[in-house]
Amino acid sequence: MNELLHFVVRHGYSLVFAWVFIEQAGLPIPSAPLLLAMGALAGTHEMNLAVAISAAVLGAVTSDSMWYELGRLKGVRVLQLLCKISLEPDSCVRRTQVSFGKNGPRIFLVVKFIPGLNAMASPLAGIIRMGWRKFLLFDVLGALLWVSTFALTGYVFSGELERVAARAATLGKSLLAVLLAAFAGYILWKFYKRQRFLQKLKIARITPEELKEKMDAGEDVIIVDLRHALDFVAQPESIPGALHMDAAELEEAYQVIPRDREIVLFCACPNEVTAARLALLLRSKGITRIRPLAEGYEGWRSRGFPMSLLKDNPSSEQAAKV
Repeated sequence: MNELLHFVVRHGYSLVFAWVFIEQAGLPIPSAPLLLAMGALAGTHEMNLAVAISAAVLGAVTSDSMWYELGRLKGVRVLQLLCKISLEPDSCVRRTQVSFGKNGPRIFLVVKFIPGLNAMASPLAGIIRMGWRKFLLFDVLGALLWVSTFALTGYVFSGELERVAARAATLGKSLLAVLLAAFAGYILWKFYKRQRFLQKLKIARITPEELKEKMDAGEDVIIVDLRHALDFVAQPESIPGALHMDAAELEEAYQVIPRDREIVLFCACPNEVTAARLALLLRSKGITRIRPLAEGYEGWRSRGFPMSLLKDNPSSEQAAKV
């Protein structure tokens, strides 16, 4: 901690901005210790608290704005990219969508305190075309709340943190080695959990080409669009003949699902998480002719296969909320 305090003093507000920006951009370098140190330094009059908080908020909002714009321009491919480089399970995309559906832009007030959801919230806001002013207002308020919580804690307990820093200085390199080992252990544990999560979702998939051939041949295939309502705000089209159902609705209706017809589930989730999870669940209940669509919605659309509008398109209602 002592070395961290000196490092922050030496590099000042530009370090605070850069560190927070990089963490919010997606790298696993936690900002909380830096923000605590920043508040402690303000408590000993070595930094200006208001300027330090402003630098950190600016770093967070700048990074969030970058992801917002990427989401607006690139769509769901940005979420898929984030899931590839993130240590969080791919299901965090769905959790973020559910949170958005319930809370709208108010989710930005607390999202920075929730690992996993924070990385997905800004690009999702761009994907669903949330108004720029509304996004910026709630993002600034959320970043200010997040930064101030840690900075003011460091400020109030600056004396105690200084004593901790002095004690840490006596331990020297041994403490640094322990901290690095703990951080490496955390990264490995998160990576293990992610791989285990994906392993559980292994199930045979049907390719977009195979589904297209069955449709062209006139086979009676039940196609279910499991995308969240917010997905329709950005991409209101679907595979022709698809039924839109929420995953919970389909799970509850398993008793009336035909057993003699092939069922194809698709979503816009990275690694087809929602479709694969539900297909495995329904198979355990005796529905064996069911498969998720490989590459999901984007796989079908990117091949230029036919698309059509759903009659029960839920996008307008969700758009009004956000």
